Amino acid sequence: MLRVMVYFALVMITSYSAIAAEIGMPAPAFNVRDITGKTQSLTRYRGKIVVLEWNNPGCPFVKKHYGSGNMQSLQQYAVSHGVIWLTINSGAAGKQGYMTANEAKTNLKETGAHQTAYILDPQGKLGMLYGAKTTPHMFVIDAKGNLVYAGAIDDKPTPDKEDVKTARNYVRVAIDELQEGKPVTTSQTHSYGCSIKYKD
Repeated sequence: MLRVMVYFALVMITSYSAIAAEIGMPAPAFNVRDITGKTQSLTRYRGKIVVLEWNNPGCPFVKKHYGSGNMQSLQQYAVSHGVIWLTINSGAAGKQGYMTANEAKTNLKETGAHQTAYILDPQGKLGMLYGAKTTPHMFVIDAKGNLVYAGAIDDKPTPDKEDVKTARNYVRVAIDELQEGKPVTTSQTHSYGCSIKYKD
């Protein structure tokens, strides 16, 4: 029985990696509805930088960035510079992180978030398409539609709010470099945070 379980896990991991988005390649296309009912797709935002943020309000690492105001500040900075910011929740029903549209709207008001749109992905299709593993897990797509960054939000993999003060924010750097017409210096890092509670 154990061998069967291990084999199944390995198969899942292999399949997961095979479909994950790749740096330097066109970002996987998607067409989904956000919590307001509006359609969100990469095609719609071609010509603009797009940031994807995987979110779970109950995760201590997410609370670190929202509780300190770090994530909201970064969202506001990005949006004010013409960047599209899509926050995605891939938590499955009955698992930590899952929210209804109304619960998500309430959470956004309470945290003062500044994203362009919030997307619920309880089936995990969008999360698996990008190979998102943790919350937060960040992806940056350039104006040509290519994935140019994937990984952690910064270089301080702890749930301590104080660490944001001295952290190197990879997403902020990537946005600035793209805005300046430069290649992204750090294109991939290991994401940190809570594992995404995908549907079984």
